[in-house]
Amino acid sequence: MISIIFVALVAVEHFYIMVMEMFMWTRPRTMKTFNLTPEFAKSTKSLAANQGLYNGFLAAGLIWGLVYPDAAVGQHIQIFFLACVIIAALYGGATSSRSIIIKQGLPAIIALLLVLFL
Repeated sequence: MISIIFVALVAVEHFYIMVMEMFMWTRPRTMKTFNLTPEFAKSTKSLAANQGLYNGFLAAGLIWGLVYPDAAVGQHIQIFFLACVIIAALYGGATSSRSIIIKQGLPAIIALLLVLFL
């Protein structure tokens, strides 16, 4: 049960990131979260929306793994998408902000370990 909760939390986190990137990119709270200037946010709005779409796919894949009717197959789906989140967090941490590794990567690593070992 705890692994389900952690996978769901990672999915919710990525769904929220999708919403911020796709629909709230130029709002003050989102600009503060991502440390953006209004000019930069405006000029990168379409890029952020594209990036948000990918975060939405990660969230959808994790939810798919949670609701898949065959639990064993669902577990494999969860493992795949958690690995994708971890790789994306490592890349984001290396190229954008190291805090991404902690904010997005660590929850996914914990969820992956729980899925694998519980």
